[in-house]
Amino acid sequence: VSCLCLTVRQPQGTLVGAIRFWPIRVGGNPTLLLGPLAVHPTHQGEGIGRSLILTGLNKARDRGWSRVLVIGDHLYYSRFGFFRVSKVECPSPTDSKRILGYDLTPGGWDRIDGAAEKWTF
Repeated sequence: VSCLCLTVRQPQGTLVGAIRFWPIRVGGNPTLLLGPLAVHPTHQGEGIGRSLILTGLNKARDRGWSRVLVIGDHLYYSRFGFFRVSKVECPSPTDSKRILGYDLTPGGWDRIDGAAEKWTF
């Protein structure tokens, strides 16, 4: 999934934003974990994070993934279509209100529950 790790650089090469996706399993089902997402403070509010998220989600969909998990702020991520997934167990001390999912395919999170686990290749 290294192709799903994206960066944004200024014309002179300075890194201003990055996003990373990791393959994991949720209840035994292949899932992408989004994070970290980072934008340099001097470039926040310019749409860089939005662009990274939307591009990353589209690339993941094109590569056949069905769902994405993120541990994050619902207010921020809901604008992209993320929603709370209540049946996913993440390691403590994760706040269950911050466990969010995104359907890359219709019903991608249907009947998905259980522990989020590292996926080893």
